[in-house]
Amino acid sequence: MSTTESLAAALADGPVVLDGGMSNQLAAAGHDLSDELWSARLLADEPEAVTAAHRAYFEAGADVAITASYQATFEGFARRGVGRERAAELLALSVERARTAAGGAPGARRPRWVAASVGPYGAMLADGSEYRGRYGLSVAELERFHRPRLEVLASAAPDVVALETIPDTDEAEALLRAVRGLGVPAWLSYSAAGGRTRAGQPLEDAFALAARADEVIAVGVNCCTPQDADHAVAVAARVTGKPVVVYPNSGERWDARARAWTGEPTFSASRVTGWRDAGARLIGGCCRVGPDTITSIARTLRGS
Repeated sequence: MSTTESLAAALADGPVVLDGGMSNQLAAAGHDLSDELWSARLLADEPEAVTAAHRAYFEAGADVAITASYQATFEGFARRGVGRERAAELLALSVERARTAAGGAPGARRPRWVAASVGPYGAMLADGSEYRGRYGLSVAELERFHRPRLEVLASAAPDVVALETIPDTDEAEALLRAVRGLGVPAWLSYSAAGGRTRAGQPLEDAFALAARADEVIAVGVNCCTPQDADHAVAVAARVTGKPVVVYPNSGERWDARARAWTGEPTFSASRVTGWRDAGARLIGGCCRVGPDTITSIARTLRGS
């Protein structure tokens, strides 16, 4: 189902359901994600798998698909021998595949939107540094890194750009500069722990950067624990006055060295009413949150 209603307008009417983790859905379907490109590898090797993952979330009740471009960068593709022109094609393909799934998944009675994922610089490094930030780069250097792929993704006409899993305020500032003039709205979502960004800055300061950014239609957190999300949603709403986006992981912990998840999940769809009441309008899940949980979130928020 296509729509002419903007996502920003929809957020004024009530909660919108995001999808869940792309990587866990692909892994559940039997795909190997051990490559440094992670799920972005399948854009080149098995693009139909990406479409199928998006479709599963739409069928589960999601209103928004986040593209498989989180770890897709010119630099990352170059390390695999993929030239700049082909890399740009794959970035655009990530939007196309999500759009195809939006139109092809059965049972659409609500509008569906596509969010072009832009992960942090550390995602390209594939060494877990997106959970630390502080790469030793200036704001200007980070802006130069992000702007080219943002331009490519924007030209593919997503409904919104998802600036997600951002670990520190320097990178957030760079991204806010980089989205100016693109003609596509954005949301800004930090990775947080204990009321601070992963780099240690207070969330109040981090969210304040986006408060006056006209391009930003929602501010919040993702890929944090559900418990950290409880606190962050209220802070984001208070500091920015904007709709809040929240999509935590399952509550398990990622061991970057072992490249494995540890611990027990703590995500429950019952938490989402609290997030909604605190100001969240874009609600879903990140790593290790699958279609079943998205269905529960959708039913909880829609009352059926």
